[in-house]
Amino acid sequence: MIQATHLSADRLVVTDGRRQYRVHRPWARLRNGREFGRISQIAVARDGRVVVVQRDAPAVLLFAPDGELDNTWHHRKLDSVHGVAAAPDGSLLVTSFDLHQVLRFDLDGHVLQELGTESGPRWGEPFNHPTDVAVDPRNGDLVVSDGYGNARLHRFDREGRLLHSWGEPGSDVGQFACPHGVWVMHDGRVVAVDRDNDRLQIFASDGTFIEQWRGLCRPMDIWSDGETIFVSDQTPSIVALDTAGRVVGRARAFSVYPHGLWGDAGGNIFVAEQLPSGVAKYEVKAAANNLV
Repeated sequence: MIQATHLSADRLVVTDGRRQYRVHRPWARLRNGREFGRISQIAVARDGRVVVVQRDAPAVLLFAPDGELDNTWHHRKLDSVHGVAAAPDGSLLVTSFDLHQVLRFDLDGHVLQELGTESGPRWGEPFNHPTDVAVDPRNGDLVVSDGYGNARLHRFDREGRLLHSWGEPGSDVGQFACPHGVWVMHDGRVVAVDRDNDRLQIFASDGTFIEQWRGLCRPMDIWSDGETIFVSDQTPSIVALDTAGRVVGRARAFSVYPHGLWGDAGGNIFVAEQLPSGVAKYEVKAAANNLV
């Protein structure tokens, strides 16, 4: 691993082992000197806007590619948001973890779909404080990490019908100690962030265990461009892995908790930071072998 860091505001540079990034923080800017609430997660919508969800009203904030605030909205069911995912159809999927639901919105805040029962937690079944949701790029299925109460993953079809669930509390393979994030690869593999077991677990689309990847410290979130898998952890760092699970690089994160991350089509990485709350943009700069 190679890492370069420069502390002046315009020369803060890190590498994930393959690329260099110029780090801009704070990147997202609120108006009139306002500060963020408790930021939870981040995603990049199909239209290129960066979506930030926070645990204070307004829960959803959308930023233009230059970091300027473009729009905000709130919904009464989003007082305890945790995860957000940008779906290929342009919608947003948000986990409301204390109301035990996954909600699909359009970019203007209209509810399109609801999974789970509002204020109706269920042991072993959807949901009991869900943490994250991912979209299967092959067919639009949803995979939900059901995370703070249950220790389960659930797969739904695009219409919201439950297909199957797997997982239970523990540290053996196929068990979880807080599944905190989830991603579905282009080949259908489900990668679950098993936070308190310090690992990623990889499953076939039907929930069959394939393998586990270690070498992480309390992993928090996951995003992939199809070639590289990025994971935020509590080192704090952003870890880059190849699709076989080999660590190919590690870059410093600059807050106590890099809670969420997502990337855009240009290879830039956006990090939802906690303590303090803010957004960092890791702007792709060059290949790592071009270090100066």
